Amino acid sequence: MPSRAALFLVLTVRAGGEPVVRELLGDLAGLVRSVGFRRPEDRLTCVAGVGAQVWGRLYEGPRPAGLHPFRELRGARHTAPSTPGDLVFHIRAQQADLCFELGSLVTRRLAGAAAVVDECQGFTYFDQRDLLGFVDGTENPEGNPALDAVHIGEEDPEFAGGSYLIVQKYLHDLDSWDRIGSDEQERVIGRTKLSDLELPDGVQAPDSHVAVNQVVDEDGEEQQIYRANMPFGSLGRGEYGTYFAGYCRTPDVTEQMLRNMFLGTGEATHDRILDFSTAVTGSLFHIPTADFLEDGPGPAAVDASLRLPGRDGSLGIGSLRTAPVEPE
Repeated sequence: MPSRAALFLVLTVRAGGEPVVRELLGDLAGLVRSVGFRRPEDRLTCVAGVGAQVWGRLYEGPRPAGLHPFRELRGARHTAPSTPGDLVFHIRAQQADLCFELGSLVTRRLAGAAAVVDECQGFTYFDQRDLLGFVDGTENPEGNPALDAVHIGEEDPEFAGGSYLIVQKYLHDLDSWDRIGSDEQERVIGRTKLSDLELPDGVQAPDSHVAVNQVVDEDGEEQQIYRANMPFGSLGRGEYGTYFAGYCRTPDVTEQMLRNMFLGTGEATHDRILDFSTAVTGSLFHIPTADFLEDGPGPAAVDASLRLPGRDGSLGIGSLRTAPVEPE
């Protein structure tokens, strides 16, 4: 059963806050157990990720091979911005109260050491649909293919078992979207709206979301990521959107998808969904294994003057070790 609620927290770490952050990351699995035991059937999980600019401040030794700041993509019509982010916490459960409780414990522990720069509470919308009305995550891999797509392997042995996560917040222009009607919406997405079937060759537009997001390697094999997207919204602010969360064993695959979307392909100038959905954030993180978070190398050397005063099918990354692999 997919998680029905999610909380995404992106934070920046202040100078001197590194010891507090390391301690929190080491304790995270215990915090998840402490909150989750109250209702184990709601399957509370949390993934923690570390950004490129703070990695060397937290850990000594080599860094993950694919870790770098999110690269802004500026196309002819649309831009994928790069926004600040040193830490990410992706919290999931069947009920929002568990997500909120764990998020509250995390942010209180990090008070004064790190600041929240983006917070997004996601929810399940009907039968796994986004607010545009289409099923999201249809092509997510399952089982062993999902593990292969997500886990770093022997290509970076010191960080094997970890992953990479790119997050972006997209805001939808629902008024413009509704005006084009269902038939045209299906051509934009590349799938039928009601039955969630991919449009056949000859009907599929080259600038559809489905077509643009297909990435193949030099052998013609399609490359996959695991999408954990969630809808979010605020009626008072008139905000309706999708929080994109793409896990992959290398950021190269997700970055190629984004380049196709924003910079275009040989057949399309851009992903047409961007005419109705605007990216407002973008960050890239390495997701260490739970063992690494609990006992990572270090601590990295920090100037003492900057120290704060007083202070069964799982993805198997971070503290998501016990969480089922399932489409979001």
